[in-house]
Amino acid sequence: MAIEASSCPLCKHACLNLELPKPGFRDRAPLSQKQLVRYRCCLSCGFIRLNPEFYLSDQEEKAHYDMHNNDPADQRYQAFLNRLWDPLKQQLTPGATGLDYGSGPGPALHTMARNDGFPCKHYDPFYHPDKSVLQTRYDFVTCSETAEHFHDPLSEFHKIANLLKPGGWLGLMTTRLQPHTDFANWHYRHDPTHVSFYTDESIQHLAKTTGFDNCQFVSNSVALLRKPDTHFYR
Repeated sequence: MAIEASSCPLCKHACLNLELPKPGFRDRAPLSQKQLVRYRCCLSCGFIRLNPEFYLSDQEEKAHYDMHNNDPADQRYQAFLNRLWDPLKQQLTPGATGLDYGSGPGPALHTMARNDGFPCKHYDPFYHPDKSVLQTRYDFVTCSETAEHFHDPLSEFHKIANLLKPGGWLGLMTTRLQPHTDFANWHYRHDPTHVSFYTDESIQHLAKTTGFDNCQFVSNSVALLRKPDTHFYR
């Protein structure tokens, strides 16, 4: 391991270079360089990202998502999404409009919001790539199990902030690294499409940098971020 000359893409501090087995690699045979991938861990905010040279291709990434079972009618999946939706909807006024950003093949959260009386659209670069929905501002945006796939989190958070009206809310679900997390053996790392891993500090830094004035951690996987009432950040 060594300190890298490159800086953290979120806070610009120095990074530690980590070489670990490829995500999902469980073979007990001695590791070769071809079985290792490189991560960079920020020494300040703790953000960890996979080096871009190890990202899956778009075709490989979509093939992996195609294996997911995200049935909107699945009650267990709804219960999982309610970890985010229940605390978020408590912040919303009746009829608030929303966007599910990164909705996946089965837009379950979008459907749940609409069923609760909140008009909602959805966007996904692979399954629902209608960019016209990105030309509107919303009262809330949900981003569930999506931020860990972001290749450029800072740019994506800026996009989401610009989708929100003043006073709007971002409901974010992505499991955050904790001080006790064994990153090398963490289940979240072993999904090959997961490339960005956040700490409380890195989420707080992203929130401040992209124009949110309130960041509430509901659990170790759910955070609510609020735009100021009187400013719209570009």
